[in-house]
Amino acid sequence: MANSHSISHEELLERLGKVVQGRLLGAGDSAYEESRRVFNAMIERRPAAILVCSDAEDVARGVAAAREYGLPISMKGGGHSVAGNAVCEDGLMLDMSSMKRILVDPERNLAVAEAGVTLGEFDAATSTYGLATTLGVVSMTGIAGLTLGGGIGWLNGKHGLACDNVLSMSVVTADGQRRTVDAGQHEDLFWAMRGGGGNFGVVVSFTYRLHPVTTVLAGPISYPPEQAADALRLYHQVASTAPDSLTTAASVTRGADGKPAVSVVVCWSGPAEEGAEVLRPLREFGPPTEDAVALIPYRELQRMPDAGFPSGRLHYWKASFLADLQDEAIGTILRFAAAAPSPYTGIGLQQITGAASRVAPAATAFAHRARQYDFLILSQWEDAADSPANIRWTRELFDAMSPHFRGVYVNNLGDEGSDRVRDAYGSNYDRLAAVKTVYDPDNVFRLNQNIQPADGAGGA
Repeated sequence: MANSHSISHEELLERLGKVVQGRLLGAGDSAYEESRRVFNAMIERRPAAILVCSDAEDVARGVAAAREYGLPISMKGGGHSVAGNAVCEDGLMLDMSSMKRILVDPERNLAVAEAGVTLGEFDAATSTYGLATTLGVVSMTGIAGLTLGGGIGWLNGKHGLACDNVLSMSVVTADGQRRTVDAGQHEDLFWAMRGGGGNFGVVVSFTYRLHPVTTVLAGPISYPPEQAADALRLYHQVASTAPDSLTTAASVTRGADGKPAVSVVVCWSGPAEEGAEVLRPLREFGPPTEDAVALIPYRELQRMPDAGFPSGRLHYWKASFLADLQDEAIGTILRFAAAAPSPYTGIGLQQITGAASRVAPAATAFAHRARQYDFLILSQWEDAADSPANIRWTRELFDAMSPHFRGVYVNNLGDEGSDRVRDAYGSNYDRLAAVKTVYDPDNVFRLNQNIQPADGAGGA
């Protein structure tokens, strides 16, 4: 592979322009600044060139060019990862956000969606037919990065993770070849890409299994500050014993009065009458200061958190899996929430449950198969001058909670070192490294939560 400085930015744009259909953006282009911006305003990187891909051939030619000239390569779908790995520094960025074709087959309960599709766009297409599949919980999120890392969403209790519902992928691998990857073709790669992140190739499109979903009994329930601890205890009791049709998430924020505020969001995807009984303990405790649970379109639930994540904010997150919500952990959470430096910051507990928790850890690359919470400290603020205080608070809370943790969800991991990367892939790391050696021995796809090839040959 050539040295990354062996070609100028101008020459790179000129050579790529002769072989691709999509638009090429350099630092002087008006669209360059918009394309390189991502969800997390802390990310400030400038690619040598951005290729706005129009199809799979553009992706393949972009990968080939990055290899030929020794350039770092990054892929942007929704650009919603807090780590900001969609944008590279002085390399080639493949902007796939305009690749938004979706084909729904309601007879076979399938959907084929390109890698630039967001959750909201996917849900809009499938809800027309009364169908859905597990994706995330914020509609601006891209399906690609979410699915490759596992994909925890409101339907995981009943239908598993997003990666459990992928039937095939169209992938451009590091050699520039386009491959169909499924249970019968490149089975090792299919296994690795369901939880192994962007380590193995660039996905052009996914084929998902869909499920009948129209309305759900869902919404937030909020509790008085003086009952915050008891509300979290009750939440854990209900979440730990809930049927598959119930998936939940709890959040703790700093209220306007400076006290910790606890809310629980529920999604019941079974018969409404049965759900009303299951949710009764949560809805009667307190009594709640707010109970907005109602029969609503599933698509509406998917958009519900969007307003809490406007563009332009700075983000610093820390996360790990939490198996149990003991009194000591509850006390730590509430104490830190009351001292959060930003009113926009929240502490979340997103549940993995039911069908998602019962898959064998080795069945897909996503190894963290247990009924547990994705414990996430979502620190966000608006003024860069406030960054030190917000980062320090986040780290201190994470350290205080660390005795309760095990593993981490790769999609919520920042730049935290190789040990944390191993925590993200857990018991499947060595097998993932072996697959990496087969399909990407030079570690071309390294701007991610990186899995080194097993023989250590890949570049850093």
